[in-house]
Amino acid sequence: MRNPVLVTGGAGFIGSHLVERLLDDGETVVVLDDFSTGDPANLNGVSGHPRLRILPGRVSEHRDLVALVAECSFVFHLAAAVGVELVVNSPIRTIETNLDETAAILTAAASEGVPFLLASTSEVYGKSSRPEFSESDDLLIGPPTLGRWGYACSKLMDEFLALAYMRERGLPVNIVRLFNTVGPRQSGRYGMVLPRFVAAALNGEPLKIYGDGGQSRCFCHVADTVESLRRLQLSPQSRGEVVNVGNDQPVTILQLAELVKTVTGSKSPLEFVPYEQAYAAGFEDMRQRRPALDKLERLTGFRPRKPLELIIQEVAASLQSPGREGF
Repeated sequence: MRNPVLVTGGAGFIGSHLVERLLDDGETVVVLDDFSTGDPANLNGVSGHPRLRILPGRVSEHRDLVALVAECSFVFHLAAAVGVELVVNSPIRTIETNLDETAAILTAAASEGVPFLLASTSEVYGKSSRPEFSESDDLLIGPPTLGRWGYACSKLMDEFLALAYMRERGLPVNIVRLFNTVGPRQSGRYGMVLPRFVAAALNGEPLKIYGDGGQSRCFCHVADTVESLRRLQLSPQSRGEVVNVGNDQPVTILQLAELVKTVTGSKSPLEFVPYEQAYAAGFEDMRQRRPALDKLERLTGFRPRKPLELIIQEVAASLQSPGREGF
């Protein structure tokens, strides 16, 4: 039997889909998750699988993290603070989670040279006004008086730390910047817009659009994200690279709301909510986030392409499935 693959945050939305893919590919998998934002129910489809071990707890508090990592062939580090609402309302938890857990798992991986993939975020691009974000761009972060930039900086420091471990200790490292991954099992609990919209549409409730709705995003099906992660894991030439992972087809939030209504057949009204009412005063939102995907395609031969209509259909079906809890 091959050495297991470790997935921190493996009970989260993306993590649980990655775990399923790894098991389907014949891997043995260890999940380490404190279930603070992940949900054990996300792994119901593979619970009891003979090649899956689930360890509850924080990465930094695992009693023998070095020994655990040493027995693994690869580490996917997905454990992190997630969601705009959590970032805005719990800044200490956000920053400490991102910094402390990453430092702990990097130290453990470096002790045995276990290859490591860090899941970062498009937030590190900050206030850039470029029409397309490339991995080599300079980054423009807002002031520390605005809480959302603490999240961006903490994830950026994770990137710096991972690359420092590669340069100084030879740790094989991949860094991926994720752009709005969506799909079945994603919760709207922490402010994710697409599951919020779909849940509201299905319940006949108003679809609340923050700001004027003109801000645009690119939404990537979780299966495409997982395919990208898996290919990068298996790509030696991607070590030491920072790689965007996402779809590159933009849609405004207003267009997204209208599309959700169309796909679900909902008659829900649209409700515009000022940022200062939705979040703390001084909240800044970016007008657009579109990834350049040339590097991903060059390194993996893959480019996410699943259409947004399919994603909405699958999210709606997931929310309507028996036993699914509400938001």
